[in-house]
Amino acid sequence: MKDLNYLNSKRIPLVGNTWLGDEHNGAFKIYYKGIDYMVIASNGLGWEHVSVSSKNRIPSWEVMCKIKELFFEDEEVVIQYHPKKSEYINNYKNCLHLWRPIEKEIPKPPSILVGIRK
Repeated sequence: MKDLNYLNSKRIPLVGNTWLGDEHNGAFKIYYKGIDYMVIASNGLGWEHVSVSSKNRIPSWEVMCKIKELFFEDEEVVIQYHPKKSEYINNYKNCLHLWRPIEKEIPKPPSILVGIRK
């Protein structure tokens, strides 16, 4: 995860909290293509995590790519999980998450299974 202090102008306090965060934690209001997104970043329990939500719609792939670009380094791999139905949790409508383990590398399929490099 990037040092998030470069996004200090976008920081907002969480409800009921005056702490604005640090280099890897905090809440941010990100305006992108006419929509405000609430982004919460954290790095606890061995994971870097960013949640992204808006009032009226689920973030698109394009939005998630922009958030990944803002919060993570270009060469960091992050994932979006689709859990087992029995483990599904949805505490907030229109919210998606990006995850990255801190101590481990995320396994990736061989690139040929994804597509042909040009």
